[in-house]
Amino acid sequence: MQSYEELLKRAREHLPQTEDKGRFEIPEINVQMSGKRTIVRNFNDICKVIRREPKGVAKYLFKELAVPGSIDSGQLFLQSKFSPDMVRKRIDLYVKEFVICHECGKPDTDIIKIGRLPMIRCQACGAKKSIGAR
Repeated sequence: MQSYEELLKRAREHLPQTEDKGRFEIPEINVQMSGKRTIVRNFNDICKVIRREPKGVAKYLFKELAVPGSIDSGQLFLQSKFSPDMVRKRIDLYVKEFVICHECGKPDTDIIKIGRLPMIRCQACGAKKSIGAR
């Protein structure tokens, strides 16, 4: 029979590698105004850091900012003028709602579907939370 310490060590070896919450940092948003449009030039980089599909993040931003837009060559195009601070706040809200675990506060989450219900699953603590319609 194995001791508690040996079992604990074996269990920790099977846990997924997680990011340290203190090291999780969203890159500074590179926003450019072009006529009546706002262009987020490093949109793909932001999506890579938060580990979410650009299409889903863009859909959220279009809804929150109440503006049409598109994604082209890794850049997000918004059909209105917005300050970098306004775009940053909306991205921070997205991260808080759809990336950070509601139980342990770590950013190591995935979006999964159980049946037809989308959920956020934390790789660090195993918590699950449904993503409901707002």
